Amino acid sequence: QVQLVESGGGLVQPGGSLRLSCAASGIIFRLYHMGWYRQAPGKQRELVATITGGSSTNYTDFVKGRFTISRENAKNTVYLQMNELRPGDTAVYYCNAFLRLGDQIRDHWGQGTQVTVSS
Repeated sequence: QVQLVESGGGLVQPGGSLRLSCAASGIIFRLYHMGWYRQAPGKQRELVATITGGSSTNYTDFVKGRFTISRENAKNTVYLQMNELRPGDTAVYYCNAFLRLGDQIRDHWGQGTQVTVSS
């Protein structure tokens, strides 16, 4: 079975920090592109950051300079360090694993972890 398990969410004040973790099993982790997405109530799921198997990164504009994505292949884990958090960052954060094999796609999602930014 493929499993992606997120952890590290919680309640934090504006300007604070959190580090999210996503532990993967059932995949050859080093071959997958990994990503973090988020979804707020009444909104569509949106991209936060991605990291390739070769550790190249990409960030959406609303998190550039505040969030950092990284991976530790020996632990099959991807991280999202979130600094200078704002109320608008409040959402459920989801981990994604993606691999393209010619004309076939491998695409997996975790169950999500809640992040709430409030004073």
